[in-house]
Amino acid sequence: MLKSKQRAYLRSLANNLPAIFQIGKGGINDNMIEQIDATLERRELIKLHVLENSLLDAYPVCNEIAERVGAEPVSVVGSKFVIYRESKDHKTIVLPK
Repeated sequence: MLKSKQRAYLRSLANNLPAIFQIGKGGINDNMIEQIDATLERRELIKLHVLENSLLDAYPVCNEIAERVGAEPVSVVGSKFVIYRESKDHKTIVLPK
């Protein structure tokens, strides 16, 4: 569970990140979860975008993806959201205590 200072720090890091995954009409599928899982292992912090044509809300999508990949939701703003998971092999982000 992330503390508020850690969450704020991760939000500041995510400001300049591009959204590297888009959730569209197809919703969330197993292939997408595998790709997100692999990307989290390399990057630790990623931003995702829920497209308007998907008819899904960003909050439940964020929670579902985070739960399925074992990540922590960091923030949801509009249709974009950020998730974080500490990498086992490629740890680059040091969270404040």
